[in-house]
Amino acid sequence: MSKEDSTDQPMPLVAHLTELRDRLLRSLLAVLVMFICLFPFANDIYAFVSEPLRAILPEGTSMIATEVASPFLTPFKLTLFTAIFLAMPYILYQAWSFIAPGMYKHEKRLAIPLLASSVALFYLGAAFAYFVVFPLIFAFFTSVAPEGITIMTDINSYLNFVLKLFFAFGVAFEIPIAALLMIWTGMTTPDDLARKRPYIIVGCFVFGMLLTPPDVISQSLLALPMWLLFEAGVYLGRVSLSRGGKGEQADS
Repeated sequence: MSKEDSTDQPMPLVAHLTELRDRLLRSLLAVLVMFICLFPFANDIYAFVSEPLRAILPEGTSMIATEVASPFLTPFKLTLFTAIFLAMPYILYQAWSFIAPGMYKHEKRLAIPLLASSVALFYLGAAFAYFVVFPLIFAFFTSVAPEGITIMTDINSYLNFVLKLFFAFGVAFEIPIAALLMIWTGMTTPDDLARKRPYIIVGCFVFGMLLTPPDVISQSLLALPMWLLFEAGVYLGRVSLSRGGKGEQADS
């Protein structure tokens, strides 16, 4: 297929750089606006994120701040990450708008649903971590504390811990998109991926071991969804290829 399928004319390098600068500034402005809107609720946002742990803390205990500036900086940092998290669809839209003129029409038709699916899956992974994983692993951690040890988690340490898990589960839930891209680009086939299933399963548990705390529960809660999402990607790849074959037969 020729470049005539692309509807936009080539631009000089300076114009590309200018457009890239403009779209980066728009993305930063979107994050800034979101942050300004959220900052008055910084403590409420932290209370919401810390609820899974505070709900199961033993009676008479609470979270603590071990550094002088932590009561301010920790909610500040969480609010900034929340602003980026909520502004991500607009940021990805700016990235899409920058690269779209260089794409063919059929590539654009594939890219738009993939982009929307990627955002939705990342949010779904973060929600899975918050509503399913956090209550289980925090209940486990507090239940195995040695006798005589008072559980009083530092607010900054807790935030670093949950941000890591949010990111890990968000990325892990992108597996179907990655599988589809590899299949559509011809890097592999659904059958090849299916034959590598044992290695994929081992890789899921290794990935879970590296990105989660050193306990079997949280590792399994990340590895098992990754495996199921891999199977979903293989299935969707088979479906898309079969539909593509039928479409080619209809065109012939």
